[in-house]
Amino acid sequence: MRDRPKIKDIAEKAGVSVATVSRALAASTLVTAETRQRVLDLARELDYRPNVSARNLRTRRSMTVLMVVRDVGNPFYLDILKGVEATAREAGYAVLMGNTENDPARETEYFNMLRDGHADGMILMTGKLPSAGDWNHLPVVVALEMIEGSGLPHVQVDNVAAARGAVEHLISLGHRRIAHISGPVPEPMSVYRRREGFRLAMRDAGLTIPAGYEVRGDFLIESGEECCRSLFSLSDPPTALFVANDEMAYGAVHELRRIGRDVPGDVSVVGFDDLYLSKAFYPPLTTVGQPRSEIGRTAMAVLLGILAGGSEGAEPIVLPTVLKVRGSTAPPLI
Repeated sequence: MRDRPKIKDIAEKAGVSVATVSRALAASTLVTAETRQRVLDLARELDYRPNVSARNLRTRRSMTVLMVVRDVGNPFYLDILKGVEATAREAGYAVLMGNTENDPARETEYFNMLRDGHADGMILMTGKLPSAGDWNHLPVVVALEMIEGSGLPHVQVDNVAAARGAVEHLISLGHRRIAHISGPVPEPMSVYRRREGFRLAMRDAGLTIPAGYEVRGDFLIESGEECCRSLFSLSDPPTALFVANDEMAYGAVHELRRIGRDVPGDVSVVGFDDLYLSKAFYPPLTTVGQPRSEIGRTAMAVLLGILAGGSEGAEPIVLPTVLKVRGSTAPPLI
């Protein structure tokens, strides 16, 4: 049987020290990007696999990171998980996904796992820290959401600008009666900022937001249906909807069909997230695309830097969004 490749084998082929290979595999900021890539390429070529048990005993690390989300059943998180896992595996880490379901006890449980050494770091996507305890000293990276005053590193998108651009698209088509289906404002912060972007776009265009034109859902399809039903019970209903996520947008379109309104002939609909089904939905949904896989890769890279002894700046990393204009938006009939 062929001997299992070791770090020293990679070091010899790369012409660097064993310490440099170790740092490169751990994504240390002390190694140049060029050297790290050469080491990773050789590791794949040699089919190198870290001896996790030995390394855990030596480093007292679990070689596991947690990715903690509100709802593990939400398909939005899948591409982010893929990005996290791809970067983690290169450094020899496994990824566990934690599901809080907005339960404070479960949120605290995952932080206790991190504090007690059952995981080495956490990518937090709930936008919340447990109310009791001092958690800021732990290796945590906040992804997508914003926890103001936490001092933790953040990887996110500009929700205000993205929402503003989506509503400006509707305004450019000629819509003036535009309503907003938000998530559970004021939490999480991303949904609050999408609502802020909606309001700014309306204000800048000199448009008022009539009473009843802002309704709050819970991100699920059923709440999109309910919110849409509320909007179209108004005496002067909207001609366009900006919806805080794609799942609620699907629900809104379902309800519009049920009451005999055509999309986009009678009502235009814009979502947020660009889930993989949005392109196949009928009509294909105009929506804000978030770089989910890149968010995952970037958040994990920041976490690896912290675990390798680096320090991260206070400024958040802001990744770009793209408005995907498809078949669910058109000029209003009147």
